[in-house]
Amino acid sequence: MDGGGRLLRSMSEAGFGLPAGGRARIVSPFALLAGTARPVTAPRMRRRSKRAAAEPRHTPMPGWGTVLVVGLMAATGLYGAVRGGQYATYVADNGPPSELVAKALGFTIDTVTISGLKSLTPGEILRDGGVSARNSLALLDAGALRDRLKAVALVQDVSIRKLFPNDLHVAVTERDAAAVWQKDGQLNLISADGTPIDAVRDDRFNALPFVVGDGANIRVGDFQALLAAAGELRAKVRAGVLVGGRRWTLQMDSGIEVELPELDAVDTLKRLAEIERQSRILEKDVVSIDLRIPGRITARLTEDAAAARAAMLAKRPKRKLDL
Repeated sequence: MDGGGRLLRSMSEAGFGLPAGGRARIVSPFALLAGTARPVTAPRMRRRSKRAAAEPRHTPMPGWGTVLVVGLMAATGLYGAVRGGQYATYVADNGPPSELVAKALGFTIDTVTISGLKSLTPGEILRDGGVSARNSLALLDAGALRDRLKAVALVQDVSIRKLFPNDLHVAVTERDAAAVWQKDGQLNLISADGTPIDAVRDDRFNALPFVVGDGANIRVGDFQALLAAAGELRAKVRAGVLVGGRRWTLQMDSGIEVELPELDAVDTLKRLAEIERQSRILEKDVVSIDLRIPGRITARLTEDAAAARAAMLAKRPKRKLDL
């Protein structure tokens, strides 16, 4: 309202300043300075109806300039992280971005079930297969995982199953190791037909038969037959040394060497087992026992035992011959 009680309408409300029924009223600038009239101002906001208030407001989308600035800043930060090595370290610890997205969607690997292990350990399967917390089940390549595990010397076959959303099953079939073979100072696992499987790197295979010498791997079946015939002596046999590709010499845990004949070695070893039960010959001060001559046992004493025996014989009274 102005000083005269008349309504002043904004220009925008009145159609660029023209009242609906007459001429536009011009307000003197002197009246404005004197305070008797108010200047024309922007129209007041009208109260929204309940229906209009219920309608959602639409936030204006950022302009292309803002998008470009944000993208440039992100690219600059990523470039700096790559050059500085932080990105490579992050990927090494947590996996590539694609894996992170898959895990964020709920496809983490929470349970790994491994079956069929005999000599290998679950840790070796996970390490050789390259499975860790960095992987997601969704992006895990089952075929590539199977190929990596089949490259392990002790693995004969393997099958992979992914049970979504979070379980991985690995079924392993190991190669059967028959013995440990030593040649030229190198230890290798061998199969029943003598084929080398893998190098021995720890003591987990100590319970397997131990054969030594050139060609001993091919004759491992013969050595296993000797062990089966040894009876109680089996636990005392440390290794079998193939001599000249023809016969075996057994190395006992006590350090005694038992030389077996080329022929009838099984029967000869059975006879030694019977002698051991009766006289405990392997507990005597002997260095070796020679069984190569059928029906005859030759024992070589240790140096101390030989010296003691020589001294004992020297003290015996000598028989005088009556002429």
